Amino acid sequence: MIKVENLHKHFGGFRAVDGATLEIAEGSITGLVGPNGAGKTTLFNVIAGNLQPTSGKVTMLGEDITGLPPHDLFHKGLLRTFQIAHEFGSMTVRENLMMVPGAQSGETMWNAWFKRGQIAREEAALGKKADEVLEFLTIDHLRDERAGNLSGGQKKLLELGRTMMVDAKIVFLDEVGAGVNRTLLGTIADAILRLNQERGYTFCVIEHDMDFIGKLCDPVIVMAEGKKLAEGTIDEIKANEQVIEAYLGTGLKNKEKTPA
Repeated sequence: MIKVENLHKHFGGFRAVDGATLEIAEGSITGLVGPNGAGKTTLFNVIAGNLQPTSGKVTMLGEDITGLPPHDLFHKGLLRTFQIAHEFGSMTVRENLMMVPGAQSGETMWNAWFKRGQIAREEAALGKKADEVLEFLTIDHLRDERAGNLSGGQKKLLELGRTMMVDAKIVFLDEVGAGVNRTLLGTIADAILRLNQERGYTFCVIEHDMDFIGKLCDPVIVMAEGKKLAEGTIDEIKANEQVIEAYLGTGLKNKEKTPA
């Protein structure tokens, strides 16, 4: 579904992404892991249009999407979440979901005056869909809670719910488990699996929790120094000497092998 070819993103002399080449298969839940500073989030930002690449190419289902802005990618079904959730804190959970779909009739002054019936029908349909999303995510009891009052894990579920309000094809999840307790993390993992299996969502997940990655992801791609280092199942990745060295460092790896 997504193909990244020789992608670069430089900040002055710093090469955050340095010739990354990888693919995300349609229908997969692909994990993206690597040590801090490996370029994972920068890669996400370039693919999702939040940053312009220095060079290289990104295609989605064979279409060149390199450098397209986020709103254009949104309409093509490419969405991303952030490590820190971005909710409208003063609005209810239900209202946050209802705001997601674009081109709503109520967005223009003319329609607000002369097409009130159409607006009411659209809002009723959006409200019904939002309720279905909240029930799917098992947070329907929070529908009237202000989003700013939610816990970190509940906010991550709300962000996942936003992707369900539109025709998402692929969703990039950036550290969805950060700051989330184990119970809610299990709820998030179950929701991702169900969206993948029941609704055909493709996911790419950045996460440091290897148990979470192991439960969800196949394949797992490892990045280091701005490029792909390895790819395989979670067991293959854990046994890969290059990956161990990238995470632990040569000195620590050799120290661990030295007899006491």
